[in-house]
Amino acid sequence: MKTQDPGCGASPADRSHPCFWRLHLVLLCVALLSGCRAQTPAQDPVVEFTKIPPAAQGGRERVDEVAGRVSGARPGQQIVVYARSGPWWVQPWPDKPFIPIKADGTWSTPTHLGFEYAALLVDPGYHPPPTIDTAPMRGGSVVAVEMVKGTGGVQLAPTKPLKFSGYDWNIRTIAGDRGGLNNFYDADNAWTDDTGALHLRMKKRDGRWACAEAELSRSLGYGTYIITVRDVTHLESAAVLSLNTFDDWGGDQHFRELDVELSRWGDADNKNNAQYGVQPFYIPGNLAPFTVPAGTLTHVMHWEAGRASFKTVRGASVQPGAPVVSEHVFTSQVPTQGQEKFQLLFYVVESHTNPLQSQNEVVIEKFQYLP
Repeated sequence: MKTQDPGCGASPADRSHPCFWRLHLVLLCVALLSGCRAQTPAQDPVVEFTKIPPAAQGGRERVDEVAGRVSGARPGQQIVVYARSGPWWVQPWPDKPFIPIKADGTWSTPTHLGFEYAALLVDPGYHPPPTIDTAPMRGGSVVAVEMVKGTGGVQLAPTKPLKFSGYDWNIRTIAGDRGGLNNFYDADNAWTDDTGALHLRMKKRDGRWACAEAELSRSLGYGTYIITVRDVTHLESAAVLSLNTFDDWGGDQHFRELDVELSRWGDADNKNNAQYGVQPFYIPGNLAPFTVPAGTLTHVMHWEAGRASFKTVRGASVQPGAPVVSEHVFTSQVPTQGQEKFQLLFYVVESHTNPLQSQNEVVIEKFQYLP
């Protein structure tokens, strides 16, 4: 008697037949494997650096090249580069922020120097801000981000030393972006006279205004800052005298900037020619405008944890009874102390209606600090 083959000679439609279950097991495995392949996500694009500039304090005068490559980019995507020197600045200029990706995936661009560099892979339609306070992050139209520190030891911008009111100050010598202009800064625009008073000046150089900046050589932290300034009502509306703290490393706290600023901000009709402020300035309540009269005034800023108190009085001292011009207290957005340094800045603000016309000068009689 011939024994029936238990293989596939019988009809697979018979559920009791081994072929029925074997066939369905094979089909199930195929389906599962196909599903796994369909759910495997596409690999994320990767941005990397192949040429990294030095770690240096930025300025208009120093430019290098930064380069890299990207894998996994889609058609239409481009690279945007930022360099951090204080804020993060888009490179090489705000009106030229996009860097094309070549057919082989490489990219390169001139850049001003910074302490760190960031390369962003962005979708079409992305609008990079000229500056940002904190490191750029992936999200939205920013598809990928890679950050690196500059090469070598940190190179600080060259400065000129100056003694004033018993403190050591550094006078800026390279360009800066205060006031919406890429201003020149000239060490010859800051000096002390025979009485010990500090003079800050804006003067034409090579057809452009050169400004003045003096920064303390060390951080003082919480305490009371007292600055006596001679009459500023003669200043043109595009001139700004800023008495402020600033921390190049404090982007997460808006650079720990607290300000007494004397200016009409390019508007000759502005009735207020001064303001106190904490950053960011665009948040309601972070600016307190006021009007300073003619004559010598003393500005006081008392900074403590969670509180910044400002006062301006007539005369060269803050003795009891000194006539108060203005005062204000901030208890919101007040930064903690860090690596900030006190600065005395005299610069030009951009103004289409009232551009600076002639040389301007201010005199700061003395600076005091009380812990």
